[in-house]
Order: sequence, then structure tokens, then C-alpha cells
Amino acid sequence: MTMASIAWIGLGHMGAPMAARLVAAGHEVHGVDPVPEARAAAAARGIRVAGSIAEAVDGADAVFTSLPRSEHVREVYGGEGGVWATAPTSALLLDTSTVDVTTSAFCHEASAARGFGFVDSPVSGGIAGAEAGTLTFMLGGGADEVARAQALVEPMAGHVFDLGGPTLGIAAKLANNLMLFVSLLGVSEGAALAGSLGLDPKKFFEVASVSSGESWPLRTWYPAPGVVATSPADRNFDATFATTLAQKDLAFAVDAGTAAELPMPAARIALEQFDRLIDEGYGGKDCSLIAKFATADGGVPGFDATSG
Repeated sequence: MTMASIAWIGLGHMGAPMAARLVAAGHEVHGVDPVPEARAAAAARGIRVAGSIAEAVDGADAVFTSLPRSEHVREVYGGEGGVWATAPTSALLLDTSTVDVTTSAFCHEASAARGFGFVDSPVSGGIAGAEAGTLTFMLGGGADEVARAQALVEPMAGHVFDLGGPTLGIAAKLANNLMLFVSLLGVSEGAALAGSLGLDPKKFFEVASVSSGESWPLRTWYPAPGVVATSPADRNFDATFATTLAQKDLAFAVDAGTAAELPMPAARIALEQFDRLIDEGYGGKDCSLIAKFATADGGVPGFDATSG
């Protein structure tokens, strides 16, 4: 598409590399973030750092948000000096955050009431996918708005899906992440069983990765050092997907399931384990550290609780 003026609100671990992909594609990107270090890192990527939302959205063709929690999204859109108060109504609004379904519906309805087009635009693929421009985008909204969104997100994406109407993008994201975290339970328990029976973790991984136990968390987060290069177990479980964020996403999914009167027993077990990790002070560690709950002694290879 032709060059656009884009506002990007939230320049964290996901937002900054995503916005940088738009810069590389030739767009002019004005970014906002409350954290000085994030602003400096974004500026180094070619993003024009603005001092306020109003400054960033001035004359924007599109406004992206990439924020940690639902309450941040509501405040950025609806607060004093927020997007709805300061952006031109011609700008397309795209929220890439993972929020609850109620918040996404609120954003659609309130945007429409103010004359804005809004697309829920959550992503999958993590920090590595954001850096590489290979994210999966799940888009929900009106047909015209989604068509505009598809052209905008292309430089950041490996896959783009039009899921249909409002909130269906976030619905896909929550259901997908529920599957991820339940699969992570299976990987944790399978790895623990294999180890207890004397299997070499590398050899067992080779078997599982070409057998029916294969999954994304197996390939990416196998909970033993020296098996998978991307595993947090090789870095003392420093976060690639923090437990606090996993707990948030899964809680939203379970809440949606509860509203639909679904039992969701496996998801509830995974959620309880994330809650336990947070209670133990490990909310900032990688969510794959729930592997500790699958072992007999609560230890997990690659994790030293004394080293931070």
C-alpha cells in the first residue's frame, strides 16, 4: 500500500518491533510509551517518538495499540486525551493487545458510536515473530475495516486471517492460547515422566517431535536445557512469555468459557498452576516454569531459584 501516517501506542517488547516493521515498509510511525527506555529503543528503530497520544495521532491514517491489559486499552481509548478524543475519525483503529471479550466489544461499540472504524487485531508468534515480521494476525470487524487492516498489517505478518465480525479476532486468540497452555501441561508432564523413566531428554524430544506428542510448546519450550535452542530452560526460565501474561490470557479464556457454560477442566488446571507460580513469586518468569509442578520434588532442569 502507499505510505501511511501511523500512530503506535505501546512500544514494549511486542509493540516496538512491530512498529519498526512498518517503518521498514516505508510508513511514517509516531509512537508513544510511558517508559523512557522503551521510547529510546523505539527511536533507535526509526520510530518518531511523540510526547502524547494527541501528538502521535495528529493526522494519522491508522492507530495501533499494543498494551498489557484490558484496563490499559480502555484508558488509552477512552481517557482524557485518549484516542477517541484526539484522533481523526478517518483513522482506522487496530488493537493488537490480548484483552477480554467484553473490552473488545466495548471498543467496537464505542468506536462506532464516535464515527471510528475499529478492528480487533490480536497476534500470535511472540517476540521472535514480531522481530521477524512473521506474526499471525487474527482480525475481527466490519468487512471494509478488516480489508483496510489486512493491507496495514502485512509488513508484520506471516499469516493474516479475516475471522468475521467484531470480537472474532480476540475470540480466536483466546481459544488458541487456551490450547497452547493446555498443551504445555502435557509437555511438562510427558517430559517429567520420560526423565523419571531414564530417557535422555534429547532422544525423547526427537521421538516426540515426529510422533503424536508433537506440539508448539514441545518444539519451542521443551523444559530441559540443551534440547531446544529457544527453550527458557537454557536461560533459567527468563521470560519469553511471562507467567503473569499467560495467567491473564488464560483467565480471559476461562471467563469466556464460563459465560458459555463450558466446563473447561484442563484449562482450569493450567490456570491454577499459573496462579501458584505467581503466588510463589515467579510471575515474571516464563510460563513454561509450570514444568516444576510436574516433577516429584518441584525441581525442573535448568532452573535455579537462587539466581533470580
